[in-house]
Amino acid sequence: MSDSKPAGAEKKIVAGICGILLGGLGVHKFILGYTKEGIIQILLCLLCGIGAVVGLIEGIIYLTQSDESFVATYVTNKKGWF
Repeated sequence: MSDSKPAGAEKKIVAGICGILLGGLGVHKFILGYTKEGIIQILLCLLCGIGAVVGLIEGIIYLTQSDESFVATYVTNKKGWF
């Protein structure tokens, strides 16, 4: 049995923790390569404060998914939100 993770799975922990701790700054979006979404996240945080809540939710979602599901959703299919 192989313990190898799918390519891109190494970003899951870092993106999840950054989403929880720095969600309003969109750091987790930039880690995943979503520049446009990261800028929108910053603007949401500055304009109405909701960016931090979105980041918290996304961080939790990232960390609770399996590596395979995370890679399929956010690395392969490039789903930018939730």
